[in-house]
Parts: sequence; structure tokens; C-alpha cells
Amino acid sequence: MMENKFKEGEVVRAKVNPNQNLVVRRYVDRIYYCKIQENPSHKDLVYFERELLPPEIKDIGLLTSLNIIINK
Repeated sequence: MMENKFKEGEVVRAKVNPNQNLVVRRYVDRIYYCKIQENPSHKDLVYFERELLPPEIKDIGLLTSLNIIINK
């Protein structure tokens, strides 16, 4: 059994919007249910683990765009 990388309550960021902090609310069947840290009343956002990053990764926008260019 694989353990999830991020724990409930941990702050993460999505690769598609790395400027927005998310809080992991729960992890079920390899899917993370997250709340927007600045707006917890917003509905849950749902991500796979590969779509999330720890918040301390710098310049993810640049890294993501370079990855898209390289893999075209």
C-alpha cells in the first residue's frame, strides 16, 4: 500500500496555479481534496498527487513552461 505524500492539513500548491496556497482537507482513493487557504468557504478543489507541489518550490511557473516546451 502506497502512502500519500501530503498529509491532511498540509499546505500545498497546484502546478496549474502555483501562486495559490491550498490546504489538504482529505485524501481518498489517490485523490486529494483541497481548500483554498485564503477562501476556505470555496468548494473543494480536487487533484492527483502528481498535480501538487510543496509550497517552497520556487519558480514553478518557469519550470512548468520549460517542461511544456521540452516535451512538445
